[in-house]
Amino acid sequence: MKKSLFTLCITALLFSSCNETATKKGPDPNQEFDVVILNGRVMDPETNFDGIRNVGVKDGKIAIITEADIAGKETINAEGHVVAPGFIDTHQHATDQFSRKVNLRDGLTTQMDFEAGAGDIAKWYAEAEGKTQANYGMVVLATLARATVLDGAEIVADANDMGGLFPLVGRAAENAEKQGRKPGWSSTLPNKEEMTKIMARIDEGLRQGALGVGAPVGYMTAGVTQYELYKYQEMASKYGRVSDAHVRFAGVRPPTEGQLGIQEMLANAMVLDAPFLASHLNSNMDWEYTIPLINDAREKRGAKVWGEVYPYGGASTFASADVLSTSGMAQMNLKYSDITNLDGTPWDKAMHDDVRKNDPGRTVLVYINPAEDEPKWMAQPGVVVVSDGMAIIDEKGEYYPWDSPYEGKTCHPRSAGTRAKVLRMVREDKNQTLMDAISKMSYLHAKYLGELGGIPQFKTKGRIQEGMDADIVVFDPETVRDNSTYEVGMGAIPSTGIPYVLVNGVTVVKDSEVLKVFPGKPIRFPVEEKGRLDQIEIEPRVFDPNQS
Repeated sequence: MKKSLFTLCITALLFSSCNETATKKGPDPNQEFDVVILNGRVMDPETNFDGIRNVGVKDGKIAIITEADIAGKETINAEGHVVAPGFIDTHQHATDQFSRKVNLRDGLTTQMDFEAGAGDIAKWYAEAEGKTQANYGMVVLATLARATVLDGAEIVADANDMGGLFPLVGRAAENAEKQGRKPGWSSTLPNKEEMTKIMARIDEGLRQGALGVGAPVGYMTAGVTQYELYKYQEMASKYGRVSDAHVRFAGVRPPTEGQLGIQEMLANAMVLDAPFLASHLNSNMDWEYTIPLINDAREKRGAKVWGEVYPYGGASTFASADVLSTSGMAQMNLKYSDITNLDGTPWDKAMHDDVRKNDPGRTVLVYINPAEDEPKWMAQPGVVVVSDGMAIIDEKGEYYPWDSPYEGKTCHPRSAGTRAKVLRMVREDKNQTLMDAISKMSYLHAKYLGELGGIPQFKTKGRIQEGMDADIVVFDPETVRDNSTYEVGMGAIPSTGIPYVLVNGVTVVKDSEVLKVFPGKPIRFPVEEKGRLDQIEIEPRVFDPNQS
């Protein structure tokens, strides 16, 4: 009996000791915080926490989430508002300050371009440092690598981002026409020497810390073989990084239905055990099949793959895109009148032929899917929400200054209103829960990019938890709405109902006004000493018309 009592006492002491050691002292609510957000409905998509709390921010991090009274140097009254993780976008082409300012009004705290990207990664990050309001990141763009090698370096001299890609299209087409050939970047099959140079430029971008490889093969269907596309993905896989694609096919008619484009890159990703992000699945027209296909590959087979959608039935592209060729339109079952200029003027055959030849870089709108289907694809599980936003530019193709008025800008409304439209759809259409919508715009991005894409910065983003980055959006779920439309002059009207946005603990939007502060940090891999081009073999088979 004595032995039993002794044993019980020792066990109790050990349990008490271990329990005390495992209990960490929480943050002190009596300290002074940099920013406090009081009485808001805190929603964290990772843990599904949903409750009224006070949030204290210090040194760029969420320092405390508590019911206790807290005070700080700056106070935000969030009563009646949701306090959510800052929204993340992997498909925002615009890199100019005015477009980023408009995005901040839509709650976007991390802006990246995985579909397109930049050519000179070192230069791109250097130019963004200290001048960017939100967090920023970029992939290396295969299109610019091809254009540099196949069209000439002078063609891409000032096309280091997606804002410059459209002028590139026009210059490349004009240059090719003078030489009596097709543009190299979209139509030329490279020989071994040329492809080695293309791959070397992609390798250099990855060595410089690019987040992955952007391969908009849907714009280069005549020039990029399945072999070359596989090599893009293989090159990215050598670094363990993401390949992103506007996939090869987008139509609904056999044999080149949209699923084949997804299957092509999905098969490559699974063979390589490499991350793959499929661009704007809603634009592929058969999203009912491709979204479940990708979800099954990830959830049932462990593939490192995911897909994205945006809440608009109309797309935007440039006039010379492959999908707007006569055969491309037939494949997608498009009529000429389904295409319009930004001012709303519908195309006919004459305009189609004229613009594609004489103004190939013109931005146009393409009405692909019916608007009534938008809530359906937005409610699909597993997808992330993006904008596919373009740079908001003037008639000359130049950027607007940061302090330009929002009125009078004509562009696709997704550049300004994507996230607010999703939140409005939740309220009006009830197509999904508010937590699901927030997750698709924040946490799911961070989860996939961190776990599948291996990007360490995302382990502390997309969450409202103590210790996480203080990228925070405060919005009114009853009033938040998008205001940008397809109408002339209405494309950049900012969203409303999002009065406060914090980036790395700094208030960037206050009382619905964007402050001129630049707390954005780079999302980037470390620069490596040596590239990895020597780890892949390059042996393209080029068609020789003289060979029988």
